Amino acid sequence: MKALWFDRELALREVPKPRPDAGEALIQVALAGLCDTDLQVLRGYSNFRGILGHEFVGRVVECERPEWLGKRVVGEINVACGACDWCRRGLGRHCPHRTVAGIVNRPGVFAEFVTLPLANLHEVPESIPDHAAVFAEPLAAAAEILEQMRLESGVAAAVLGDGKLGLLVAQVLRHAGAQETVVGKHGWKLDLARRWGLQTAEAKAAGLAPAGFAIVVEATGSPTGLEEALRLVQPRGPVVMKSTFREMAHFDTAQFVVNELTLLGSRCGNFAVALALLESGHIDVLPLISKTFPLEQGLEAFEYLRTNPCLKILLAPAPTPRG
Repeated sequence: MKALWFDRELALREVPKPRPDAGEALIQVALAGLCDTDLQVLRGYSNFRGILGHEFVGRVVECERPEWLGKRVVGEINVACGACDWCRRGLGRHCPHRTVAGIVNRPGVFAEFVTLPLANLHEVPESIPDHAAVFAEPLAAAAEILEQMRLESGVAAAVLGDGKLGLLVAQVLRHAGAQETVVGKHGWKLDLARRWGLQTAEAKAAGLAPAGFAIVVEATGSPTGLEEALRLVQPRGPVVMKSTFREMAHFDTAQFVVNELTLLGSRCGNFAVALALLESGHIDVLPLISKTFPLEQGLEAFEYLRTNPCLKILLAPAPTPRG
């Protein structure tokens, strides 16, 4: 099969088609999404070597349980051991022995086929087209914030970053009742946010007074984002950290003590919640899609992402994704 393989350089390769182990399914990938984490992997984050990619929607084509055959699915990317204390406590995402598709010791989804355990799969409702379902992983990550903290209705929340994840987080917070403000530096992205009815502000704008928000979500993808988050959050407020990057972030730790702040790391989320949000129509993802490339043009897709103003870039290993 064809796959995008990374080993210090990214290349399109012919590799053996994977075979599912016991308890796994072979999935034909219909669409896969390029993510900022993929770019960080190319820069050395996680020291990964192999098939990149972790956002996808596809169809089960081989499985020991016939009821799964033909099902349209998305899949959780963390594959836990299932036997350690963390797994027994229901915290498999933090299993010290886990593999992570396209990130840690497990082949990813920028390929024609991928294998995942059946326990990781979620069937996609018929009403959700492939081009929306491919957002299940990042939308689950956005919604994870609501699993980690209580959000009071009307609370003033800033989302730093007008990229894909920031715009998803802002929609999730607005749906949960927050008075959200997307803080970004790209006029066309902020225009999109405003079309959704989201409040916006330009980064470093004079109107963004220090300590102006009860909650700040950092989704800039940059090490400098945390410093700005600390400037904007109110005393005793939480700063939610969504970005992952290879570089070290530098900030004044005294602010956490003096202002009694909480730093909350937030990573993967609940796919069932994400699919429910997509099915209900409360979260709009299709305007985030900038361009779709066939898998054979995967190198061009990465170059396009690096060099053009865009949001979500998709790869299409299968010829006819739904919707």
